[in-house]
Amino acid sequence: MDYLRTAIPSQLIAERGSNLVVINPGSANIRIGLAPQDTPLNVPHCIARHTTQVPKRNVQDQLLNSQITTAQHMEREKAYDIIASLLKIPFLDEEVANNSFPRKIGRSDGYNNSQSVKKDNSFTWTNVYEEHSEGTDNKMSADKPEELPEGTDISPNGGKYRKSIFGEEALNISPDEPYCLRRPIRRGHFNVSQYYPMQQVYEDLHAIWDWLLTEKLHIPPAARYMFSALIVVPETFDNREIKEILSLVLRDLQFSSAVIHQESLAAAFGNGLSTACIVSMGAQVASVVCIEDGVALPTTEKTLPFGGEDISRCLLWTQRHHQTWPQIHTDMLAKPIDLLMLNALKESNCYIREGEVDALAIINSYDSIPPSTHRTRLTALNVPPMGLFYPSLFIPDVFPPPPRTWFNDYEDMLEDTWNPDYPRRPDVPDSLYPGINAGMPMWDSFPVFQTKPLKEEKVGLAEAITKSILSTGRIDLQRKLFCSIQLIGGVALTGGLIPAMEERVLHAIPSNEAIDTVEVLQSRVDPTFVSWKGGVILGVLDYGRDAWIHREDWIRNGIYLGTVCSSEGVCDTFAEIV
Repeated sequence: MDYLRTAIPSQLIAERGSNLVVINPGSANIRIGLAPQDTPLNVPHCIARHTTQVPKRNVQDQLLNSQITTAQHMEREKAYDIIASLLKIPFLDEEVANNSFPRKIGRSDGYNNSQSVKKDNSFTWTNVYEEHSEGTDNKMSADKPEELPEGTDISPNGGKYRKSIFGEEALNISPDEPYCLRRPIRRGHFNVSQYYPMQQVYEDLHAIWDWLLTEKLHIPPAARYMFSALIVVPETFDNREIKEILSLVLRDLQFSSAVIHQESLAAAFGNGLSTACIVSMGAQVASVVCIEDGVALPTTEKTLPFGGEDISRCLLWTQRHHQTWPQIHTDMLAKPIDLLMLNALKESNCYIREGEVDALAIINSYDSIPPSTHRTRLTALNVPPMGLFYPSLFIPDVFPPPPRTWFNDYEDMLEDTWNPDYPRRPDVPDSLYPGINAGMPMWDSFPVFQTKPLKEEKVGLAEAITKSILSTGRIDLQRKLFCSIQLIGGVALTGGLIPAMEERVLHAIPSNEAIDTVEVLQSRVDPTFVSWKGGVILGVLDYGRDAWIHREDWIRNGIYLGTVCSSEGVCDTFAEIV
């Protein structure tokens, strides 16, 4: 709403937000910055640690089975042909008639893509040695042994390896170097598995966030007592994950106070909206939540297990099927550098429109040093983004979901639940604790309600949006929400997505519903950063100061009553996240 723009001038943000750090953690990237900044830092949410493990694993993850079944192949090919019919392009196995160029060979500046051949001298791998060790390979002692004992952090050329490397540097480490990449969050949850224990996930989160604060925002540990942290968390996070995030921020990173806000609500504030259907489309997960009068409606939440990286995977599969991809080893799951390349190709070339969409592109092979380049013509570039509406095109994720033994999908910050075993704070009125009795302060004793449905859906985005809005049950609100759809996240920048979304959602509405208009609103802020910007606004508005949790209270009590505030300044009590 326009009043937000006049109520919070830039000078107010500069004054009241000078000591406020806003953090929006995601599966693939983390957005972090001081409130007065125009845009946050957007950094890959990963860490590469030096390893002496033999055999070496390039990526520490929960990958168990990467085999695709025949049935999954058939489902994917069927989805492709449905999309091809809609986009008026040839089906998967059809030859293109009257084509001016062969599918397998494209030309650019006289180079034939079937010959490979040129070296990419502009690309350099991350320097994995400590600064004072640079150039030591030319200064090695003549009597230095060629083979080093197991467990050493000294390379054969005499340089000392960096123990940890963060962000994009971590993704650009050569596969030959003794490093293992870790991503502490995957598919909207902590990346916990038998291969990646919770303690390691927590340690990696702490290391990444501490590095960002110290090296990028220049806030050393000794100065953090003067700062507060506002964490904008995705709706996919469970209660225990939010509790661990609060412990990380208050206990280990030593902020003076912190508050949690929902990503969907922050996105609405970031665009000045009080009522909207927020559709978040990140790298690894998509979610839908309806907001009414500045309050998220928990029964409307839908979570979809796909995102921008799945579009990149589909791009690779499409090109290999059409034989336009060079004969090189490309594996975006095991080789982070290949993921970066495919994401860049997707962002530059994939968009939604009818007709054939082809483009000349340069493909890198990182199996040689220096990397080699291949020129090729990519085809069917409008198909991968349509997987958002036909998710069987993406096939089920090769990564299984995290184990649910220590948290449950239905325990989330939107639900009005409270653990009767939690002790009550003596300074909180009895009226705020309906039917609560004191007991053991054990987080793991949070009650389980097995009858509640999981919020994850196995449908396309249009169906998820339609189900979410119709679940509100009120025709006046439904009409308003269908005309107030807001796309956020990096995938929202896909060309042609807005008209395709409007058409597909309108088509998904049952014929017996009295709704004939669907509108996707243009974002006032970059969709990638709108939730972070909304977090800035929520922090500066400061309607519900009682929602802030102070470091001493958290360390001493571990439990704190909070509030979620609407855009009208009306605050509702919540207690389940702390």
